[in-house]
Amino acid sequence: GLVLGIYSSEKEGGAAQFTTAGDAFDRLVSGKLRELLSLSGPPLKKGKTRIFHGLHQDFPSVIVVGLGKKNAGINDQENWNEGKENIRAAVAVGCRQIQDLEMPCVEVDPCGDAQAAAEGAVLGLHEYNELKQKKKPGVTPQLHGSAESEAWQKGVVYAEGQNLARYLMEAPANYITPSKFAEYMEQKLRSFSNVKVHIRPESWIATQQMGAFLSVAKGSAEPPIFLEIHYSGGANTNDSPLVFVGKGVTFDSGGISLKPSSGMDAMRADMGGAATICSKECGLAPLCENMPSGKANKPGDVVRAKNGKTIQVDNTDAEGRLLLADALCYAHNFNARAIVNAATLTGAMDVALGSAATGVFTNSSWLWNHLYEASILTGDRVWRMPLFEHYTKQVTDCPLADLSNIGKYSRAGGACTAAAFLKEFVTASHWAHLDIAGVMSNKDEVPYLRKGMAGRPTRTLVEFAARLSQDSHN
Repeated sequence: GLVLGIYSSEKEGGAAQFTTAGDAFDRLVSGKLRELLSLSGPPLKKGKTRIFHGLHQDFPSVIVVGLGKKNAGINDQENWNEGKENIRAAVAVGCRQIQDLEMPCVEVDPCGDAQAAAEGAVLGLHEYNELKQKKKPGVTPQLHGSAESEAWQKGVVYAEGQNLARYLMEAPANYITPSKFAEYMEQKLRSFSNVKVHIRPESWIATQQMGAFLSVAKGSAEPPIFLEIHYSGGANTNDSPLVFVGKGVTFDSGGISLKPSSGMDAMRADMGGAATICSKECGLAPLCENMPSGKANKPGDVVRAKNGKTIQVDNTDAEGRLLLADALCYAHNFNARAIVNAATLTGAMDVALGSAATGVFTNSSWLWNHLYEASILTGDRVWRMPLFEHYTKQVTDCPLADLSNIGKYSRAGGACTAAAFLKEFVTASHWAHLDIAGVMSNKDEVPYLRKGMAGRPTRTLVEFAARLSQDSHN
């Protein structure tokens, strides 16, 4: 199959304009494509498609997709590059239609931005169907023509990184336990000579005095793992590393503060932070389950974190911040250029922003600017949230310990008090906390992702890391 793009007319009632690849194909078939398009109905709107069969022997089916306006660029109101988003969405729709036609291969028009086209194709075709006997036929997307092969390949890599996160998040919790998560990543990265994977057992975690992390893990029969991934293939190997930390709760029941049973199955994706950071320079993922048992944390228990601070566990369902507290302390061992953590941390973040953007809390405008600029390119947006002292007081005013793991006004500003809690374990001058609870899953909001776990904002983090690496290289 072949997917070709077409732009909307600049003037009302004017003729639509093919992309360069569309024009070339139309010439190849002696103008038949343009002729059939004009006979098939009104001009194609953005994201809509038309299918034509038998136009060319190499392509039994040709799908033309509407790309919207040709000169769509950065939309300041939407905080993204609209042209790139249009391409991703249109290409995804076209590729899925080729899949429905059960064709094994699709060639994709680069549409003027081969990276965006590749992302649309690879993200749009992904679906978790590992455990089904009846699966959708696999489709291999390829670039149509060879003019932008480097950009296409970059898009494939970005999208495959996000698809890896989607795979890990979507898999049932009995298939992705802490140890299986770590083994899966080790297997995926084994062929790369510049990547080292360390799977740290419970005994190592104990020697590191990660009491907060261990207090969450002790409620489960599954042993905890501290996963460490080091990448040494950066542009300048003498640079301090960029360290990413991801919350890795492979199933979150809430512990003794048990979650409602409705929708609890989605908590298999509570390791979304760990899933999104596993393709980065230095990735740290504390992995465990949060379960209710005779050994589990009880509300009111006090535990001690790696930096010596004591924490009163007033709600055992606010466990992610306990894992991250110890992992953030450990991250400071690497003399990091910057520390970025990602976590499906609070329902309050979903309430605040929904699935429109990842909430970012940071002590560094330099870091924020890089994240924000990266997100405009990827379309996977970020939005800056406050780290006021106002919120810090709400977690440090605690009767029994240095900190409480929830703010004293309970639900008020829950995402902000969680960020203030994490800040108590950070001394680095460039740190950002990404609360990805709102972007964890996709219903229909992102047109080029199918329904299910979203793997966001993996591409933004990869682009951000690439920009920081380039910055330092220059």
